[in-house]
Amino acid sequence: MSNSKAEKTTSKQRLKKKVAIAAIFFVVGLFMAFQEPTVEIAWVSGILLLTIYLFAFEIVEVDVAAILIMVILGLTSLFAPIMGLEKGLVHPQHLFDGFSSNAVISIIAVMIIGAGLDKTGIMGKVAAFILNVGGRTEARIIPIISSTVAFISSFMQNVGAAALFLPVVSRISARSGIPMARLLMPMGFCAILGGTVSMVGSSPLILLNDLILTSNVALPSDKQMATFGLFSVTPIGVMLVLTGVVYFVVAGRFVLPDTPSESSTVASNTTQYFQDIYGIDYALFEVDVPPNSPLVGHMLDDVETAYHIRVIATRRPDGEIRVGPGALARDTGIEPGMVLGILSSPADLARFVEKFGLVKHDDILVFAEDLASTKAGIAEVVIPPGSNLVGKSARDVWLRKTYGLAMVALHRDGETMREGEDIRSIPFHAGDTLVVYTPWDVLARLEKDRNFVVVTTEFPHEELRPQKVGWAALFFFIALCLVLFTDVRLSIALLTGALGMIISGVLNIDEAYEAVSWKTVFLLASLIPLGLAVETSGTAKWIADQTLEVVGHMPVWVIQTAVATLATFFTLVMSNVGATVLLVPLAVNIALGVGADPAVFALTVAIATSNSFLIPTHQVNALIMGPAGYRVPDFMRAGGIMTLLFLVVMMGMLNLVF
Repeated sequence: MSNSKAEKTTSKQRLKKKVAIAAIFFVVGLFMAFQEPTVEIAWVSGILLLTIYLFAFEIVEVDVAAILIMVILGLTSLFAPIMGLEKGLVHPQHLFDGFSSNAVISIIAVMIIGAGLDKTGIMGKVAAFILNVGGRTEARIIPIISSTVAFISSFMQNVGAAALFLPVVSRISARSGIPMARLLMPMGFCAILGGTVSMVGSSPLILLNDLILTSNVALPSDKQMATFGLFSVTPIGVMLVLTGVVYFVVAGRFVLPDTPSESSTVASNTTQYFQDIYGIDYALFEVDVPPNSPLVGHMLDDVETAYHIRVIATRRPDGEIRVGPGALARDTGIEPGMVLGILSSPADLARFVEKFGLVKHDDILVFAEDLASTKAGIAEVVIPPGSNLVGKSARDVWLRKTYGLAMVALHRDGETMREGEDIRSIPFHAGDTLVVYTPWDVLARLEKDRNFVVVTTEFPHEELRPQKVGWAALFFFIALCLVLFTDVRLSIALLTGALGMIISGVLNIDEAYEAVSWKTVFLLASLIPLGLAVETSGTAKWIADQTLEVVGHMPVWVIQTAVATLATFFTLVMSNVGATVLLVPLAVNIALGVGADPAVFALTVAIATSNSFLIPTHQVNALIMGPAGYRVPDFMRAGGIMTLLFLVVMMGMLNLVF
C-alpha cells in the first residue's frame, strides 16, 4: 500500500510540474503575441513554443509530437478565419512534402544500404577489428568509432556515415557488454562534427560558395568575397571533432545514459535464467596452449569431463578457426600454439589453467567474431518422444560434431547433471532437456529437425549472406561514387545503392522494410512543415532582426557570436540548408555594416548550422534515437554542453584561422 501511495504522490508531483511549466510557456506565448508584427508570426511562434514544450518535457513520444504539430499546421487552413489568418500557415498541398523530401528518402536509403552491408557480415568483421584494437572499454572504443565516423563524414553525408556504422556499433555493444546508449551518441555527434572538416562534408558548406557568389552580385568591387577552398575549414573541423571525442572520453560517464540495449538485456536475462534454473555459472574464456604444456598431445575427450570444461572453439597454429558442426569432436588433438575457446565456471577454468600451464586471455579476442552473443550462446533443446536419439547417448551420435551442440548439462526428472558427471555417456530419454552451447544458425536449423524441440526462442535468427559480399560492395561503391562525383540528388544516388541491394538478393524486400526505422522517418518528415512555416511566415527573419537589434552596437566578436547562436537555434527547428540560405545574406550585410569580413560571417553561419545536438531534430540524432533508446532529456543533457563547446571552439578557431 505504501508503494502505491508513493507512486500516486510522485505522479501528482509530475502532473503539477508539467502544468506549471505549461503555464509558463503559455504566458511567454501571450507576451510574444503582443510583441510580434503580424498574426502569422504570432501563431507560428506559438506553435514553435508548443513544439519545444512537447519535445523538452516528453508529454508524448517525440514522433507523436511531431505528427501532432504537422496536423495542427494542417488544421490552420480550416480555422484560418477564426485565427485571423487569410490562409493556413502551410498550404495543404505542401503539408506532406516531408515524406518525399530529399533528406527523408536519403535516410530510408542509407538504412537499407547499411542493413545490406551488415547482412554480408562485413560489419561484423569491422566490429571485430575495432574490438581487437580498442579492447572492451569505453575510453578506447569511443575514440576509435567516433574519429572513424567523423573522417568518413568529412567526405560523405553525415547521416550516411552514421547509418553505415550503426550495425557496427550494435555488434560492438553486444560483444563488449557496453550499452548502445553509451556508444551511439558519441558516434552520432562526431558524425555531425565530421561534416565541418571539408567544404563537401555538409549541405550548408556545399552551398556556401554559391551563396557567396550570389551575394557578390550586389556588392561593390572592393567588397567582393573570395570563395573557400576544399580544405579551408579543415583546421576548424578537426578541432571540433577532437573536442567532441575528448568531451565524451572525459565526461561521457557523467552525461551519457546507461540505458541497456536490447541485445545486452536479452543476453543478461538469458545468462541469469540458466543460472537460476540449472545452477550454471558458466562463462566464455580463451586460453593459449604453450609448446611446453603437458596438455599438448591430449585429445579433448581426455580432459573435458575430468576438469569440468567444454571446448567449443579452437584456432590451430596455422590460423584455422574451428567452431560449429563438423569442426570439433572428442578426438580432436591439442597442438602446441593452439588457442582454445572454453565454456566453464571460473573456478574450474582456474584449476585447468594451473594444471596444464596455460595462458588465459583477459578478453575474448581470437573468437570475438565467431563466439559473439549475436552468433552463438547457451540454449535449451528437448528430446521429443519420436526422436531417433532416444536410447542413444551424445557420444553415440557425436552430438557436437554432427549437430554443432556442445552439451553442458542434462536435466531429467527435476535433476540437473553437469559436465564432469559423464553426461555424454548417458542414453537420452524422451523429455530430456539438454542445455547446450551452439551457434544460433545451428539452432535455427534444428527448429526444423524432428529429433529436437528447440525451447529457446529469444536468439538472433540471423541469416548472413557472405556470398553476396561482392554485390553489396559493388552497389555501395556505385552509390558512393554517385554522391561524390555527380550532381544527381543525394536521395537518388542512395536509392540506387539500396535498390541494387534488393535486386541482387543481398536483402529481400521484407528485410529492406524492416531495416527502416519508421519512427525516425515520421519524426523528420512531420517536422519539415514547421520549418517551412517558420521560414515563409517571416518568423525566422523577425527573430533574427530582434536579436540583432539587441547586439548590433556591441563589439564585432559579440555580433559574430550572436549570428552563430541564431544559426544554431534555426537549425534546431528548420533544415540546416534553410537556415543557411536565410542567414548568410543577413550575416553578410551585418558584417559590412560593422566593418567585419563578410566571408567570415557567412562561414560562421555555414559551420554553426552543424551545431545541432540539443534535441533530436537533426537527421543523425533522429537516426540513433530509437536503437539506443534515447529520450529528449538525454540529448539535452549531453547536447547542451556540446552545443556550448561547439560555439566556443568554433569562434576561437574562426578568429585564429581567419
